[in-house]
Amino acid sequence: MFTTGKPTKVLIVGGGYAGAIAANRLRKRDDVEITVINPRPEFVERVRLHQFVAGTGTATAAFETLLGDGIRLVVDTATGIDTGNRTVSLASGGTQDYDYLIYAVGSTGEIPSTVRGAAEFAFSVAEFEAAQRLQNRIDTLALDAQITVVGAGLTGIETAAELAEGGRHITLVCGGLLAPSLSGRVRRYIMTWLTRHGVTVLENEKVAEVRSDEVVLVGGAVRSSAVTIWAAGFGVPRLARNSGLSTDEVGRLLTDETLTSVDDDRIVATGDAAAPSGHPLRMSCQATGPLGAQAANTVLSRIAGTVPAAIDLALVGSCVSLGRHAAARQFAHKNDVAIDVYLRGGLGAAYKEFSSKLSMKKIRQEASRPGSIFWPKGGPRPEQPVMERSH
Repeated sequence: MFTTGKPTKVLIVGGGYAGAIAANRLRKRDDVEITVINPRPEFVERVRLHQFVAGTGTATAAFETLLGDGIRLVVDTATGIDTGNRTVSLASGGTQDYDYLIYAVGSTGEIPSTVRGAAEFAFSVAEFEAAQRLQNRIDTLALDAQITVVGAGLTGIETAAELAEGGRHITLVCGGLLAPSLSGRVRRYIMTWLTRHGVTVLENEKVAEVRSDEVVLVGGAVRSSAVTIWAAGFGVPRLARNSGLSTDEVGRLLTDETLTSVDDDRIVATGDAAAPSGHPLRMSCQATGPLGAQAANTVLSRIAGTVPAAIDLALVGSCVSLGRHAAARQFAHKNDVAIDVYLRGGLGAAYKEFSSKLSMKKIRQEASRPGSIFWPKGGPRPEQPVMERSH
């Protein structure tokens, strides 16, 4: 442990994968007061929310099992950041002050206002409360009720597959191609699995309107849909933008390559809510853990008076589960471009489960041994100089 004699207050807004890793890593110094603000009293495993919705698994864990000794958890919602006074206002009416702030608000489901009826009738699976509402609704349906999943990315595929394996009647509306980020062989394998399990896959079809019991496709076709699940994209909370900080068009905080805000060197962003050099990494559990560690390293460097390092992270593939007994593990180059190598079936499912458990294990590992986790490096980033900033 290192000490300077004067405690430094570090406030982390968001207790997801990135926020929890950052909090635990900050314990490399024993002169740092660490506070995590999170809207829920429990940690949410977002990679398992499709299981939670289908009733095949749980998606929460006690923070007491994840955060190291000395980390204070405040269950509340941040509503504003005052950079001048270095305070964060809370929904409860209180405030929290900080010397450094780690912005780890994550991402949310994005149901577009441009699709008629979507905001009113569609369900999201991106956050725990939304997933809970969806689970409650599905539990009221007859087994043969028609369910529509909108979105051909990994979230949409996993949700459709989990429900289909449980005997539900699923239509997957892709918008474009199924799983466009994956290789051709993996896409064909996923398509075959879905088709064999009764999923109707509509590639190159889009939803024009969502009704209480139907969806209307572009072109006018109307399909029965007792529940419509919108899994076609993610958004980012507007906290940074509403607080006057620079963000990209989605709402991610704009940072340099050390994850430091372009507006304020006391604010460091991480996870899905960070846009380093305006080029964010793919929203994924694979990226959030390392980005959480990177954010903590940046803050620790600033406390020590040294120049923080730039991001060095390679994304080398992705996993998509197909129910409880199959999955596809897609391998990729370090720049996150898929190669035609993959695992599938039961072996893929074992890999997927290992990856999900590993994400939680890494949080606990940082709690017991701060600074111990590592990740693949060598991924390409825009050429950006690392500037030393004043305190």
